[in-house]
Amino acid sequence: MTHTRNEVVKRAIREFRLLDRLVAGLTAADWRKAVRLPEAKEPWTVKDALAHITYWKAGVVREARGKPMPPEQSLKPTELNHRVYIRYHNRSAHEVLEWHRWVQEDLLRAFQEAPDEWFIRPRRRDNWPFDLDGHSAEHRVMDI
Repeated sequence: MTHTRNEVVKRAIREFRLLDRLVAGLTAADWRKAVRLPEAKEPWTVKDALAHITYWKAGVVREARGKPMPPEQSLKPTELNHRVYIRYHNRSAHEVLEWHRWVQEDLLRAFQEAPDEWFIRPRRRDNWPFDLDGHSAEHRVMDI
């Protein structure tokens, strides 16, 4: 499938708005609610799910800017998700929410800076850009 900058930006904005509208109205108790993630080793909360979504979206930002992925990216997804949980679990809901919004702004800046060729590379997975919309939507609907 061929992608364009405009199409990818629209998808990223649409999903961000849906997710942000949802998390903007959460109470302190909502942020602490457990989510159902059978593959997770630890008891994720709604806040942890948002941190997880945001971490993977930040990876797209790094990729769009041509920056190398951190060495942890070579881990199995469950191990990497565990590291994300450890890194962000003790942060406040406010910090995670602000990070989620900052990454979205940074993503849009990175997309404006990226060359057109970056969006149409032929060796993308069929579900690309999954970390911007499909992945977020799955967690938004099932966990948040």
